[in-house]
Amino acid sequence: MSAGTTLTPVRGRLDAGGYLIALGGIVRRELLRFFNQKERFFSALVRPLVWLFIFAAGFRNTLGLSITPPYETYVLYEVYVVPGLAVMIQLFNGMQSSLSMVYDREVGSMRVLLTSPYPRWSLLLAKLIAGVIVSLIQAYVFLAIASFFETDIPWMGYLYALPAFLAAGLMLGAIGLFLSSLVRQLENFASVMNFVIFPMFFASSALYPLWRINESSATLYWICQINPFTHAVELVRFALYGAFNPVSCAVVVGTGIAFFVMAVAAYDPGRGLLARRGGPAGEAG
Repeated sequence: MSAGTTLTPVRGRLDAGGYLIALGGIVRRELLRFFNQKERFFSALVRPLVWLFIFAAGFRNTLGLSITPPYETYVLYEVYVVPGLAVMIQLFNGMQSSLSMVYDREVGSMRVLLTSPYPRWSLLLAKLIAGVIVSLIQAYVFLAIASFFETDIPWMGYLYALPAFLAAGLMLGAIGLFLSSLVRQLENFASVMNFVIFPMFFASSALYPLWRINESSATLYWICQINPFTHAVELVRFALYGAFNPVSCAVVVGTGIAFFVMAVAAYDPGRGLLARRGGPAGEAG
């Protein structure tokens, strides 16, 4: 190189544009996977629709629901369970996304991405956002179907509920992301999920109001109260009717941040759980 030659600085890829490219690539991959696996879409709708159209019809006359916020009048059981069933879709999707993370981390695309120069928190956040977008599509398709069966949700409620669904999806996805760091093999993931999904769903206000639970068991009532899924359901329930639940919002946001921070720490090859378990070979910090 001759004297006097100046070097033109090369713009790095780790700028805002680079992060957006990485985010767009991960989101696009998740959407393509989702639309190419049509059975995944229909199976996500079968669970809540079966509960809404079969179980709710049978419980309509046995489960009377008094006037409790955010409802201003007496509501039928199927009206009450719709918000909980919509968030249930996000719960199952969050666990499904974490299942794919276990596979991708070992032999899939995330194995390569985790060795890239991008910080791990940005890659995990992109994976989290991609999963939430997929869950939003599923949840709103379910709400659209449920609207034909007199669920009495105001039209503006669907718009008001969007931030609530985003917060709930991020929280549930962060929990699944952290759980994926605890599992080394796909064979062990199903058993772990059985101890997470069903207790979270049934020990919540998704299917029955908390005051009814309190009448039968004070212990179960308090378990439901500390269950973050309960607050995700209540946040969405209030939002669908144009109301805001500050306590549930604080719990959902706080839990989501806490589990995401733990997931980032767990995926740290130097200090996290993957390090102690002998994480994927070749990963760089």
